[in-house]
Amino acid sequence: MLSNPALRDPVLPHIRRDVVSLHPAQTVAETLVSLRSQSLAEKIVYFYVLDDQERLCGVVPTRRLLMSSPEATIDTLMVRNLVSLPATATILEACEFFTLYRFLALPVVDEQHRLLGVVDVDFFTEEIFDLAETKSTDALFQLIGVHVAEARLGSAWSGFLSRFPWLLANISGGILCALVAGFYEAFLDQVIVLALFIPVVLALAESVSVQATTLTIQGFVGARVDWQRFLPGLGKEFVTASLLGLTCGGIVGWVAWAWKGQALVALAVWGSIASSMITACLLGVILPTLLHALGRDPKIAAGPLVLATTDIATLLFYFSLAGLLLG
Repeated sequence: MLSNPALRDPVLPHIRRDVVSLHPAQTVAETLVSLRSQSLAEKIVYFYVLDDQERLCGVVPTRRLLMSSPEATIDTLMVRNLVSLPATATILEACEFFTLYRFLALPVVDEQHRLLGVVDVDFFTEEIFDLAETKSTDALFQLIGVHVAEARLGSAWSGFLSRFPWLLANISGGILCALVAGFYEAFLDQVIVLALFIPVVLALAESVSVQATTLTIQGFVGARVDWQRFLPGLGKEFVTASLLGLTCGGIVGWVAWAWKGQALVALAVWGSIASSMITACLLGVILPTLLHALGRDPKIAAGPLVLATTDIATLLFYFSLAGLLLG
């Protein structure tokens, strides 16, 4: 079992260098003949494919190699969408990779993507178990600003100091929401039915922001933000949020119309739910990513900030759209 300080050590001293590499132009038959002539490691899970410059370009699971036609070439069998560890990775980051991707081994590469060796999951088994258990527990509390380790080990005063600042975000958000509602008080007196749907509009936006924040935080691996994955991830979340918003808004809008018979109120409910859910999803991706890039713990800070900004944006969308449609 590794100590907590040891988890920050580089993973490079712990890699296996007796890696069996293949060439993409080889056939399965040629590969098997070559493997029989070599002194192989005791356990081989994956074969790694290197190009002419010794760069890692693919991986072939052992079962796929053994079950394929002898005439098939390695480049037609190999998996090209690789997950690899950089040579600068720490033991903790390796544990996070194993927890996230569930592979039995991971290749370690240098800056030119040349294969340096492999880390096996066996070396990290206990660490990964503890990490997964901690993450599962943290997931229950991360969106309300509680750090499990601090809550367990710290004093009552330290617990207060670690949790109270993030609750100020909720207090501030609640006060701002009250001010927004107060600004539209006269309007609400005239169209009382709008007040009936405020809880469901807020609940949907908050729920989808929690989902987006959780998924975003779970996708973080290592200390650095992968900006190449950020924009595609944001685009995917936008499409998902649009579908969720239009569907949920349509259902609640239809209920509002069937219940009260006011088409414009139903349209305001539908439009505000759709727009607020899209905004909430995007905030759930952007704010945790920015906090992570700034070196802050998004598991503690993101939840209160996302929920507070989501509530304010939701009410602004709701009242503005309703005011535009209903005068």
